[in-house]
Amino acid sequence: MKNVFSNVLECIGNTPLIRINRMNPNPAVTLYVKWEARNPGGSIKDRPALYMIETAEKHGLLGRGKIIIEATSGNTGIGLAMVAAVKGYRIVLAMPETASLERQKILKALGAELLLTPGSLGTDGAIEKVYEMVRENPDRYFMPDQFNNPANPAAHHFGTGPEIIQQTEGRVNAVVVTLGTTGTAMGILRAMK
Repeated sequence: MKNVFSNVLECIGNTPLIRINRMNPNPAVTLYVKWEARNPGGSIKDRPALYMIETAEKHGLLGRGKIIIEATSGNTGIGLAMVAAVKGYRIVLAMPETASLERQKILKALGAELLLTPGSLGTDGAIEKVYEMVRENPDRYFMPDQFNNPANPAAHHFGTGPEIIQQTEGRVNAVVVTLGTTGTAMGILRAMK
């Protein structure tokens, strides 16, 4: 059967490139956008979420009985929760109590347990709480640590970047990305070298 997948994780990546026609201020330049909202979690962050978990599994850092724990109030949390749900892992996501209720509901619907930290401490408070929990019980948790995990940019070095090169037949003059962890930018840059 064509276009039938074993699970939702097989739908991550291979997103379309779409030409910008009417909003292009310079018709002499061809602009494209990579439609990352087509990933099942709705963002490009599904890519590093899957790559970080599968890399940890390959290296024996994550297996049955370990709890995935991460500080996030963003799209990486959605990606991680989705991957954990499909693979059968328990996941705890720490975030400031000021994170939107909509985000909290999405994460809970995906099976994540939420650990809300004081809003006044922002994301740093959530990050520190996760580090504290991992320090106290390192054998219990696997922390993807999206800000420091080389698998984050690797997801784009081996996925997003080569897709762009293939879709444009190598005719790329510039790539523009927004920055968070910098994983997307660094990975695509490595693929373009």
